[in-house]
This record gives sequence, C-alpha cells and structure tokens, in this order.
Amino acid sequence: MNQGRWQRATEWPLIVASVLFLTAYAWQVIGNLTGTANTIAETILWFTWGLFLIDYIANLILVPHNKRWRWFYTHLLDLAIVILPMLRPLRILRLVTLLSVLERTAGNAIRGRIVMYVSTAATLLVFVAALAVLDSERGTTSNIQTFWDAIWWAFVTITTVGYGDLSPITAQGRLIAVGLMLGGIALLGVVTATLASWIVEKVATHDAEKEAATVGHIKQLEAKIDELATLLQRAA
Repeated sequence: MNQGRWQRATEWPLIVASVLFLTAYAWQVIGNLTGTANTIAETILWFTWGLFLIDYIANLILVPHNKRWRWFYTHLLDLAIVILPMLRPLRILRLVTLLSVLERTAGNAIRGRIVMYVSTAATLLVFVAALAVLDSERGTTSNIQTFWDAIWWAFVTITTVGYGDLSPITAQGRLIAVGLMLGGIALLGVVTATLASWIVEKVATHDAEKEAATVGHIKQLEAKIDELATLLQRAA
C-alpha cells in the first residue's frame, strides 16, 4: 500500500477518533470523573492516541525514502498531534473541506473554505483551551474553577482583550494561554486578509465594469462620427 491509499483509507477513521477523543476529554474534565467512569474515559483517550501514533508511523514508513526527511519537517503538526494530545481535535477541521462543493465560483469556494476553517478553528480553540485550562487550574487557588469560567477566560484570551478577571496560575495553564493568544492573533490575521481580498476583488470588478462602459461609449461615439462623415461626404 502506498501513502496516498493509506491516507484515503484512514481519513474518516481519524476524524471519528478526533470526535471520540474530544467527547471523552470533555466528559472527563467537565464531569470531574473518578472511579470507573474516569477509567473508561482514560481508556478512550489512550486508544485514540494509539490510532494517531499508528497513523504517523505508517505515513513515515510509506513515504519514499528520498522524501522522508522532507515529509518529516513539513508535517510537524502531525507530530505535535501525536506528542500533544490536545491538538488531536484539530483533525476535525478536515470535515469543513466537504462544504466547498456548495460554492459556485472558484474565488468564492476558496474564500468560503477559509471562512469555514477559521470559524471551526476558533470554536475548537476556545472549547479545547477551556477544557485544558480547567483541567490545569482545578484544585488550585486559581479563580478558574468551573467550565463556564474557563469558557469566558478562553473567549477573553483568544480575542486578546485580557480583562484580567480570570487568569491561570499554573505553568501549564499559562502555557495554554500563550498558545491561545497566538492562535487568536493568527486567526484575526486570516480574517483580515480574507476581508481585504474581498474588498480588492470588489474594487477590481467595479473598475473593470467602468472601463468596459467607457470603451463602449467610445465605440458609440466613433460610430456616430463615422455616420456624420458619411453624411457630409454625400452632401458634398
């Protein structure tokens, strides 16, 4: 089996594994599980981690030997997904590419896909960061002790507003905050670039229409001048 066939065969199983991971992790953190329920959640988390580890190793083996190093450093996100379990839900972003078939033109398809990616990424970042920071801060003297506090903190942080009413105190929580702030800045940059490209496209379209109208008027004037010249010649 080559790498392309492997990736096509594992695409949906990995997406299902991402959803399963996110569900189990949310259940574990929000429910503050103990006992049997926590064991079940941990088993699911380790199972999904194993699937992504197998996928990464398989891709690394199946890629041609002379391209293996290039594949490695161009797929560092896949490595991070294996090393950092919190990144696994980002696999769900592949789902939104299916929505591109609803777009009517190539430009709108690209822009619509970007909007869907940004919207989904922002939602996932807020939700996963809230879970992760609650998992880190619960049981400490931090004022982030409920899921709704964590959600509010995540929204404030990703938009870089930073009210300061809620803040992590653990090293892991602060590391999550840094990642969330960087993610928020990156998403804002994508939104700004997409809006700018839309404005430029609209202005270019308007200018093209005006230019076409001007050319049409010139041709009409030339036709009238030719008619007048013909009439003058006949009169002479």
